[in-house]
Amino acid sequence: MRQFIIPGLLLLWGITVHALYFHIGETERKCFIEEIPDETMVTGNYKLQLYDPRTGGFMASSPGLGMHVEVHDPDDKLVLSRMYSSDGRFTFTSHSPGEHVICLYSNSTKWFSGSQLRVHFDIQVGEHAIDYANVAQKEKLTELQLRVRQLLDQVEQITKEQNYQRYREERFRLTSESTNQRVLWWSIGQVGILVIMGFWQMRHLKSFFEAKKLV
Repeated sequence: MRQFIIPGLLLLWGITVHALYFHIGETERKCFIEEIPDETMVTGNYKLQLYDPRTGGFMASSPGLGMHVEVHDPDDKLVLSRMYSSDGRFTFTSHSPGEHVICLYSNSTKWFSGSQLRVHFDIQVGEHAIDYANVAQKEKLTELQLRVRQLLDQVEQITKEQNYQRYREERFRLTSESTNQRVLWWSIGQVGILVIMGFWQMRHLKSFFEAKKLV
């Protein structure tokens, strides 16, 4: 069974970090719809906890328990499909703007025998998905250079999101024009049908009166 969760937070100029937790059962998957500009890196962090009926709480999951992650782009093309451990992260880069579907589900039912799982999950989009501490260490950047790098990444992300908003506006405009054109032709068709029906009724009434010799 697939369930969709649509985050109410939209792209707010590079500030895109969603953190939450949810519960899933065996064979159940949760899917999230995230609006992402093109050529944007996305990182997801998750942690599984297994329900303990003895304590009524959640404990660390079994070593064999894992999480399967699937990501589909706006054209429903598979971007990522991979099995991960019970605690980890996944990363992908979008290649087309629009709504990406991110689905999570457990690897097998035998590990928890119908027990409930709690999944802690957060999504980071854009420059928030970059580990700048690791970047500074690899490229040996000073604090000032690292700050400049962060600002440049933020400007680049803002540009991508502005382009995505223009793309959405263009798509909405085309949809509106297409809808207006269809409404116009529908109205013209209705007027045409009324004219034809009126003409037919007049001919029918005329034939009726002539048959009754009233005219």
